[in-house]
Amino acid sequence: MKAPPAVVEEVNRLRQEIEQANYHYYVLDRPTIPDAEYDRLFRRLQALEAQYPELVTPESPTQRVGSAPLEAFPEVKHAVPMLSLNNAFDDQEVAAFDRRVREAVGADRIEYAVEPKFDGLAVSLLYRDGVFTQGATRGDGYTGEDVTANLRTVRAIPLRLQGQSLPTLLEVRGEVLMLKADFERLNAEQRARGQREFANPRNAAAGSLRQLDPRITATRPLTFFAYGIGRAQGRGLPEDRHSRLLDYLQERRIPVSPIREVVTGLEGLQRFYRQLLARRNELPYEVDGVVYKVDRLDYQQRLGFVSRAPRFAIAHKFPAQEEMTELLDIEVQVGRTGALTPVARLKPVFVGGVTVTSATLHNEDEIQRKDIRIGDTVIVRRAGDVIPEVVAAVVEKRPPHARRFVMPTRCPACGSAVVRLPEEAVARCSGGLVCPAQRKQALLHFASRRALDIEGLGEKLVDQLVDTGLVETPADLFRLTEDQLAALPRMGRKSAQNLLNALERSRENATLARFIYALGIRHVGETTARDLAQHFGSLDALMKASEEEMMAVPDVGPVVARSIRQFFAEPHNRAVIERLRPFYGACWCAQTRRAGAQKLSGKVFVLTGTLSSMTREEAKERIEALGGKVTGSVSRHTDYVVVGTDPGSKYERAQALGIPILDEEAFLKLVRS
Repeated sequence: MKAPPAVVEEVNRLRQEIEQANYHYYVLDRPTIPDAEYDRLFRRLQALEAQYPELVTPESPTQRVGSAPLEAFPEVKHAVPMLSLNNAFDDQEVAAFDRRVREAVGADRIEYAVEPKFDGLAVSLLYRDGVFTQGATRGDGYTGEDVTANLRTVRAIPLRLQGQSLPTLLEVRGEVLMLKADFERLNAEQRARGQREFANPRNAAAGSLRQLDPRITATRPLTFFAYGIGRAQGRGLPEDRHSRLLDYLQERRIPVSPIREVVTGLEGLQRFYRQLLARRNELPYEVDGVVYKVDRLDYQQRLGFVSRAPRFAIAHKFPAQEEMTELLDIEVQVGRTGALTPVARLKPVFVGGVTVTSATLHNEDEIQRKDIRIGDTVIVRRAGDVIPEVVAAVVEKRPPHARRFVMPTRCPACGSAVVRLPEEAVARCSGGLVCPAQRKQALLHFASRRALDIEGLGEKLVDQLVDTGLVETPADLFRLTEDQLAALPRMGRKSAQNLLNALERSRENATLARFIYALGIRHVGETTARDLAQHFGSLDALMKASEEEMMAVPDVGPVVARSIRQFFAEPHNRAVIERLRPFYGACWCAQTRRAGAQKLSGKVFVLTGTLSSMTREEAKERIEALGGKVTGSVSRHTDYVVVGTDPGSKYERAQALGIPILDEEAFLKLVRS
């Protein structure tokens, strides 16, 4: 039975009144109607939707109660990466940030949008035509988890935006968290039920949001604050100031921090920081610092990003919580890259909401600088999600049996020599090809596209091969049989044969430069590997070379030369290389340069568009093999721009500067002649 117009009108009115009540209760903390009245409205809406199911919509308030459990969270690729912020821990680092910003944009004083740094779980909310359609966790910044069903249960998040002229697409970035009072009540309920208590509000919020059963999330008192947008399409958004973007979100009923300002200059940043730090314990939510963002959006675009963090923003962290405990021992862990890290084993101590039993000591120099000894009473610091660290030893409490730490000279995982380059603070295992701790990383690098390009040998398969004991070094890859591979979970005969074929192709396509790079020698990237191959001509010559002979290669200094020498000096590595000779030895032999082989020496190329006969990477290799160089941007120093189909702005830039342009046919003629 189709719903009469009067019922449709009543349903829309009920939804509007309920969402209005939700906003005042969960966001503004100012209830406008009694709980009994809210329950009456809610039950009436439920009854009408039950009578007329066609009226139920995903954004209805009745849909916040949660749906059926999921088997797993699907992945969500972030169209715009959710980057993390760099941290500042003192006034000097904040002053340096302000100075960098002023110098970059050429201004004497900068206006900053400032607000608390919430200690919660970062999420993105996607609205299409004003309706919430997808929510995802931050994940690794590039790929998160689809938690749409769970986020629908968070009553602070509007399921439909308010206002006119809404964007066709709006991605809101923010933080899901749990208020301190709600956290205490939740733990009281956990205790009453005899269930495990949560360590702190952030863990409670993260655990609640990542429940596979959204009905459990619906029972947890979560809230949300937006701190910006990831992307938007359509009109109506402010385009000049970050602070106005937050005002815009608030006008659409999206919660933003009630504590936020626009301040001017370094003194404004420091004043806001001190004021919030003084109020820290009074706030209804956990904060672990202050976030500073350049307010002008055009300045933000000019400043851009570095690595995985924006240049226009920084998090000024509050002092960490600290406690004293006993340092029972110092163990050495070997990381995936071979770095040896001393780890403190501690008498259990409760710091920052969790029980800590181990903490990082960073490196040997840091231990000596702090004069930390096994048996000492030490101060342990934990700040947010940062790994706990030993800050200092309490010398006054040092017992007579306290002893100094000495870094081992042999790797505790494989027995290879431990080396430490003069310019580095970190000691490393030199057995890169044999060390169990580095095994998976070494295999992944060996098989990577820019190394020996063994298609299909990805992270999951490497995990299986190593965990089952089938592969210990890259040489073991060539002992694998179809039967062994087919017996692995999710492999089968076809996948097994595909991998064996890929191994054979890698042998046929290998070059000396690729093989040197595939060994994973520290400080030896693709360019250095190519230069070494061109200079020495064979792997045997490189392995026999002295540090002085290596430094004759362009851009190879003492640090790189010593790293190469130490790698080849390790007998374990040489043994694995020798085992690889039957498979890749063809590319190790001495190379004689043909006349004119370096015909492109000193020439600078830029590639744009798609080539039909080869990939960009293959084109780059062709150019570099002839002595040329490939860069990513067009300038007056560019000699040629190679243009494929659908070229970008580089083509127009080349035309404007009068730089020679080569189509694919002309480029192939140049590199083949």
